[in-house]
Amino acid sequence: MDCDVVVVGAGIAGLECARSLHEHGAAVRVVESGDAVGGRVRSDAVDGFTVDRGFQLLNPAYPAVRARVDVGALDLRPLLPGVAVRRDDRLALLSDPRRAPRLLGQTLRSGYVRPLELAALARWAAPALGRASRLVDGADETLASSLDRAGVDGRIRHEVLAPFLAGVLAEDDGTTSAAFVRLLVRMFLLGTPGVPAGGMCELPAQLARDLPDVVLGTRVLSVERTGSGTGRGGVRVRTVGGEITARAAVVATDPATAEALVGVRAPATKGLVTHWYVTDEAPRTDAAIVVDGRRRGGSRPGPVVNAAVMSNAAPTYAPPGQHLVQVTCLLGAEPPAESEVRRQAGEMFGASTSRWHEIARHVVPGALPVQPSPLVARQEVDLGGGVYVCGDHRDTASLQGALVSGARTADAVRRRLGGGSAEDLGLESRVRW
Repeated sequence: MDCDVVVVGAGIAGLECARSLHEHGAAVRVVESGDAVGGRVRSDAVDGFTVDRGFQLLNPAYPAVRARVDVGALDLRPLLPGVAVRRDDRLALLSDPRRAPRLLGQTLRSGYVRPLELAALARWAAPALGRASRLVDGADETLASSLDRAGVDGRIRHEVLAPFLAGVLAEDDGTTSAAFVRLLVRMFLLGTPGVPAGGMCELPAQLARDLPDVVLGTRVLSVERTGSGTGRGGVRVRTVGGEITARAAVVATDPATAEALVGVRAPATKGLVTHWYVTDEAPRTDAAIVVDGRRRGGSRPGPVVNAAVMSNAAPTYAPPGQHLVQVTCLLGAEPPAESEVRRQAGEMFGASTSRWHEIARHVVPGALPVQPSPLVARQEVDLGGGVYVCGDHRDTASLQGALVSGARTADAVRRRLGGGSAEDLGLESRVRW
């Protein structure tokens, strides 16, 4: 055989799976159709600017990140622990007083510190502060119904929480699992998301750093079992460059490709569009995520769900004297018109966009798998006969889910290969929620 394990796809899940197997002595070959590792987590260099492929953040509080990523080496540049909300009359700032005490006055003057509304929100969020396993294994409902039942209403819900979560979840209809949203809220309470100084591409680069056999630019055509499926035999992976034989194969691709290769049902996915603008004058001096709290007859005033001056958080994203702004929208049947995106972004910041120059636009149809209620936080990764599948579509729709999926798939493969003792099998238990 050519190797012990072939991992098809060099996204976060595939890289974590390959790295874990390699660390435990397996001969692993990673085959990736793209020209670099990372999957959806990629960055481009454009005219001296670093533009991630879509607005992406890394939360250092994720258990899998704490366990498996050298966050210090990434030189993470945090965004402001809070949100700026465009109201009809002004841009209001709400921040976490624990991490940004200097901004407490602005938060108190925001108009959103309303005791009854905050009490209801605290009631809704309370389960997020308990054991994560209770959220994963407990009863569930949709986000919208959970907020209704907790009595969360008024300006805090419709002008702050709903627009903020629309960007996080890539949906604005409240159909996402409430348990999953509470898991994310738990992480926001524990950590401040940011970006690596060199771009989000630094995360997959770190995961791939010690892998000796990564083949790029090679599309996989089929994955076939060659044995009985009881631990003997193996698999044959046919690629455009030839075939690879191995004892096991892990399909760590996007959901649609995984369905085509091994027949697992692909979940629906949600899309985002991110516009990247360059400007000589920053429309804001801090690194807050800006959302639009205005409503017109219950509808959003445009396609934008969030915006931020990325070079305020990470000056390394832009050349000296220049500023980089990201503006993200939900992807509907068609991407929104750039003129509408620019108009709304200017209104949100309260600044002219006439001198903004768009340098990149990323349309990401499969930005996130849907995460409906009831939450299914684990799906089978062992398909039998030496074939496995992993990715955030098998766990939770997040970088945390991708890392956990890679880890638990590596555990499953090692059980097939017969490597490791009972004690050192079980990486999954150290990185799960």
